[in-house]
Amino acid sequence: MQDGQTERVLTITGWLGHHRRTMIGLLAGLLIIVRLDTVSSQGLSSSNMSRSHAAGWVADCGDGTYINPVIFADYSDPDVIRVEDDFYMVSSSFNCTPVIPVLHSKDLVNWTIIGHVSENLPSPVFGVPQHGKGCWAPSIRFHDGEFYVFYG
Repeated sequence: MQDGQTERVLTITGWLGHHRRTMIGLLAGLLIIVRLDTVSSQGLSSSNMSRSHAAGWVADCGDGTYINPVIFADYSDPDVIRVEDDFYMVSSSFNCTPVIPVLHSKDLVNWTIIGHVSENLPSPVFGVPQHGKGCWAPSIRFHDGEFYVFYG
């Protein structure tokens, strides 16, 4: 940390407060999953693309395989943790609100946005849009029944 910078910590409670589990694994830098044993041999064929785009992007083929990208969106600087049988991911939101999306998955393929760390940026200085500033590179952790998000 550089001089003059302070470490910011947000405790996620409420929407995840009901989880009282211990962290049993940690994955970092997840955006596109590459598991060669389960990648669809069809890949991004035109039939898969038309099936997926007809109802919005669906990476899960429904037969135990999937198509990359797993998340068809820009989730910059993702950080993922595993808490028992559940996976939680956070990613940068920069100067956009709500701040830092939180996603949930049971299988690392099907992700759902379950909330955000905050509705607003942490300082009134962000009342005016400021490109390249805001909340970036978050890190999610679980300890003693609570989730914590650290960000730069």
